[in-house]
Amino acid sequence: MDFMTIFWIFIMFTALQPVLKQKLLENARQKLIASLEKKRGSRVIVLIHRQETMSLLGFPVLKYITIEDSEEVIRAIQMTDPHIPIDLVLHTPGGLVLASYQIAHAIKYRPGKVTVHVPHFAMSGGTLIALAADEIVMGDHAMLGPVDPQIGEYPAASLVKLVQAKPIADIDDRTWILADMGKKAMDQLREHLQELLAEHFSPERAEELARTMTEGRWTHDFPITFEEAQGLGLQVAKGLSDELYQLMSLYPQPMKRQPTVEYIPQPKFKEPKQKAE
Repeated sequence: MDFMTIFWIFIMFTALQPVLKQKLLENARQKLIASLEKKRGSRVIVLIHRQETMSLLGFPVLKYITIEDSEEVIRAIQMTDPHIPIDLVLHTPGGLVLASYQIAHAIKYRPGKVTVHVPHFAMSGGTLIALAADEIVMGDHAMLGPVDPQIGEYPAASLVKLVQAKPIADIDDRTWILADMGKKAMDQLREHLQELLAEHFSPERAEELARTMTEGRWTHDFPITFEEAQGLGLQVAKGLSDELYQLMSLYPQPMKRQPTVEYIPQPKFKEPKQKAE
């Protein structure tokens, strides 16, 4: 075998390696999902977003909940027997209100039990989806977040407060329009969330919770821990299975030139032996 043949074999192998690696990951994910479904007697649906880096320019692109996501999740729900439980694994920074609410709406009106599992975080639209479920299971350090609407780069609640605090003469037309959109967005989202919560809470409690989550009490990235969620009265439980963390490891972040976190999977040190007294 001459040098050029070896060279082209090497080029072809290098070109195919990412494809083969991706296929192996997909097969491993499908196998683990099937194992989880058998173990739990449920349909497992995974909605996971990772931050990707553009290969040429090097800037991060954050994935979020889109219409395509809602179509796929709803399709999976419709393909499942209505009385079979669903386990939805969520890992997302949020996304479009329309897409998030579509998924939440499909969950709410499903006869079978729906459990949302949050290994790390389900913020904004992710929290909106989780609040429609019968139960939310959070990892030890998992976070939810407020569902207050954002108008472009601005929080809707801040825009409303701005026009309430300033004299009319000092407010330009664009700010008025944004504030008007913000007020409508807050009212709409509060009413939608109240409807979703009515399944598990009294009308008064559902209204109070919906207002709390949408009124702009916190910044949009405020982390709602398990303890905070319990304090709000949300139906949360703790204790994610090892299989779900294993599943998360099969959705790796795209490779960077230099890893930012590194560790040995199995520690090499041993616990010190107790001395005999």
